[in-house]
Amino acid sequence: MRALNRSTIIILATIAIVMVAFGIVIPILPSYLESMGASGRDLGLLTATFAVAQLFTSPVWGNISDRIGRKPVIIFGLVGCALTLLLYGLVTHLWMMYLVRILAGVLASATFPTAMAYIGDTTSEEERSGGMGLISAAQYAGIMLGPALGGWLSAVSATFPFYFASGMCVVLLGFALLFLPESLPPERRVRTPGGSWLSGPDFPAMWRALRGPVGYLLFLSFLISFGLNCFWSVFGLYALQRYGYGPGPVGTIMAAIGVGSTVVQAGLTDPLTRKWGETRLIRVALAASAVGFLIMLPATTFVTVLLTACFFVMANSLLRPVVTALISKRTEQGQGTAMGLNNAFMSLGQIVGPIWAGYTLDANLFLPYLSGALVMLAGLGLECFRGVARKQRCAVKP
Repeated sequence: MRALNRSTIIILATIAIVMVAFGIVIPILPSYLESMGASGRDLGLLTATFAVAQLFTSPVWGNISDRIGRKPVIIFGLVGCALTLLLYGLVTHLWMMYLVRILAGVLASATFPTAMAYIGDTTSEEERSGGMGLISAAQYAGIMLGPALGGWLSAVSATFPFYFASGMCVVLLGFALLFLPESLPPERRVRTPGGSWLSGPDFPAMWRALRGPVGYLLFLSFLISFGLNCFWSVFGLYALQRYGYGPGPVGTIMAAIGVGSTVVQAGLTDPLTRKWGETRLIRVALAASAVGFLIMLPATTFVTVLLTACFFVMANSLLRPVVTALISKRTEQGQGTAMGLNNAFMSLGQIVGPIWAGYTLDANLFLPYLSGALVMLAGLGLECFRGVARKQRCAVKP
């Protein structure tokens, strides 16, 4: 991967700050929900509303960015991020939080497929895995930095973290307006006279995509997203109920996870892909993710909880950039459309994962992580099966 330039840094910072907005409520919500007599089910449903909004709007934004360019869509997403962070600070009832989470999902989905398409526009196929690794590293950093900020800054006040993050977003918006160039020149933009710009989500197209050249990879994106969301969507409530951890300890754990996963993705994705290849790396990461889920269960001290959680997330963090890079390489559609589909399948995992984790947490404290391990093992089995099938097809060719 070539040295980072200013445009790439702005794109990575955009992804990170949007994920901060997504995750900043994680350490704060469990205490709120318990005070209202709510359960893991409520936490899972509240988390899933963000992803539901993303699922319905990601293809729209991907399509729009293919038509008008990447920069306007990214700018709009940053404006929306700053607005929703301010609204978080004004929430006083649970139903209001649902509304803000939905709005945040709609606006955040403008950034994900567009930022991935931006990297696709500006990297060669050889650099693509490394570029997607940086995107995924920024996502993980934001996901984990958000809870860390929420936990640490809530010591000032419950709303201060939202206002602080909104200010960060406004600063980044200024840099993007001034210094981010357009990556998609007019001659490369999609032009479909008479076509709808707002055609999404297209569930029949998603079904057709599963049977296309990148269908297996899209399904794998769903499994990876499901597993990760089984972990973190209920981690705050899990830690509160099992260990009595409040926002501060949960924020510290999330910060450590964010540092570890960012280092792994930014520093190891590209060299490991070059050394092992995408297929082998996917298999190793799936196996390590399953192990990571299982070793979290016997952890009883703060240090062991932190280390086992870091192991799982760092293993899982290798999966998304490699799978995303393969989708970018093999797609027969526009980069924005392909990344919109990829984001839609990840959003499905972000919907099903938290809902499943919330309901299973109410049934048994350990079930979310046990079932997450089984899903990762299922993904590994599927990958191995496809590998055997590919070898058999190659063997019968003349």
